[in-house]
Amino acid sequence: MNGFPEFMKREANKIPAQQQNTPDIEGYYYTAPDGSQMAFWTYTADRVSKEHVHDYDEYMICVEGEYTVTINGEATVLHAGDELFIPKGTVQGGSCKAGTRTIHAFGGERVKCTK
Repeated sequence: MNGFPEFMKREANKIPAQQQNTPDIEGYYYTAPDGSQMAFWTYTADRVSKEHVHDYDEYMICVEGEYTVTINGEATVLHAGDELFIPKGTVQGGSCKAGTRTIHAFGGERVKCTK
């Protein structure tokens, strides 16, 4: 596939620019009744995600491209089909190449709903 299907990219589900770490990313999210969320991103340029911590668990899968996750100073390179579980409270950061696509599940509210 060349990108996520259009039905997944509804304007109502677009992650606001002010909640993105960099301007060269397109993301969308869905919120479950319990407040957990799923999000998916397409990275339009090589980029770096600065170190941060979530107070909820995170699961991610690399759908296309290459994403390097750094957890507590140790780098793990993910390619298409590779998955990773990141426990809450873990110091994490990362980098990826342009064209990379990822899907994430969060055990809490990653995107502050503004609607």
